[in-house]
Amino acid sequence: MQSRIKKLPQKKLIGMRLKMSFSDYCIEELWKNFNSNHEGITNKSNENFISMVVYDSNHFVDFSPSNLFERWAAVEVSSYEFIPAKMETFDLVEGLYAIFDYKGLNNNPLIFNYIFEEWLPHSIYELDDRPHFEVLGENYKNNDPNSDEEIWIPIKVKS
Repeated sequence: MQSRIKKLPQKKLIGMRLKMSFSDYCIEELWKNFNSNHEGITNKSNENFISMVVYDSNHFVDFSPSNLFERWAAVEVSSYEFIPAKMETFDLVEGLYAIFDYKGLNNNPLIFNYIFEEWLPHSIYELDDRPHFEVLGENYKNNDPNSDEEIWIPIKVKS
């Protein structure tokens, strides 16, 4: 699988967040709440949805399926002038990302096994402590094997 490396500029996001773990994964609840409230976001920069994860800095060092993380359902906005009720803001800081174009079911862990067990260890990069996210564009179809999404992994050159 091919990857692209890109420096992402800072982005403004508006969305909803929920604490969860891989052993208590409640992403459907998050997206259900977001989908019933996101129409009030009037200053979207594009039509894409962002599924973002904010991990603690030691999440992967001392990994356990019960480690908590913050999952976001969001959209990119041009400003924070109007923030709908129940929504929050998030400043996604600029940084280097490896981007993987993925086609398939969104619950298939094989792509992440490839990224973290094959691609990353054999690259000149290491994981950076910034949010991970998926861009869910016009060709994204939830639970469909023909779905397309971009997986963005924060990286930095190995020291």
